[in-house]
Amino acid sequence: MTFIPQPDAPGSNVTLRPEDSPAWMRPALGIDAAHAQRTMGDRAVTNGPWKKEAAVLVLLAGDSVEEGSVLLTHRSPRMRSHSGQIAFPGGRIDPEDLNAVDAALREAWEETGLDRSTVTPVEQWARLSIRATGNPVSPVLAHWHEPSPVGVASPNEADDVFTVPLADLIDPANRLTVGWGQWSGPAFHAQDYVVWGFTGGVLATLLERAGWAEDWDRDTVHPLHETLARSRNNERMR
Repeated sequence: MTFIPQPDAPGSNVTLRPEDSPAWMRPALGIDAAHAQRTMGDRAVTNGPWKKEAAVLVLLAGDSVEEGSVLLTHRSPRMRSHSGQIAFPGGRIDPEDLNAVDAALREAWEETGLDRSTVTPVEQWARLSIRATGNPVSPVLAHWHEPSPVGVASPNEADDVFTVPLADLIDPANRLTVGWGQWSGPAFHAQDYVVWGFTGGVLATLLERAGWAEDWDRDTVHPLHETLARSRNNERMR
C-alpha cells in the first residue's frame, strides 16, 4: 500500500544544528570523508564535471545507542540504477534545492513521506563517490527527534521503508565483508537484506567513528553474488 504523506515544506529546516544533536550522537560527528571512501573501497571523488550530484539522509532515531535506529529503504528491483539495493533516502540535488540538506529532506519526503519538521540536521559529510559512476554524494547526518509515520510513498523508487536498530548493525553476527572481482567492502545483514556498497560503507564508517563498533570478522571475504542470492534484495547483478 502506498503511503500518502502530508505536503512537504521545501526550503525549510535546511540549516545544520550540531549543537542540538543528542549527547549520544556527538561522538559520530567529525567524519573524515577520505577515511569513509577508503572504508568503502571506492575511488575518490573527482573534480567533475559530473552527470549528477546527490544527497542522502542518514537519519538516526532514539535517545541512546542501545535504543537507536536508522531509516533505510529497499530500492525497487524495477529501478534502472542500483535496483534492489538497500539505501538511505536520497537522490539528485535539483536546481531548486537550497543546499544538500534541502535535497536530502525533499527526497526523503518523496520516498518515505518523512515530515522534515521532525528532523534535526546535524552534519553534512564532504562528498563521497559512488563506485559505479564516480558521481558525488553528500551524506547528511540527522537526528529524528520526533519520529513520525513513514512508508512507501513512491513505489517506483522504493518498495520497502524500515528502520534497523543500531544494536543489530553493531552485532558482530550481522557484519561481514563482501567482495566482487578486485573490490571488497563492509556489509551488514538486516531483516534478511544485505546492506553493502555505499550504504554499507557509510554505516561502517559511522559506527567506527562513534566508537560503537565491536570486533567482527573483517578478514573473511564473502562472494557478493552468492551472498545477495541468499537475501531479499532481489538485485540485478551485471
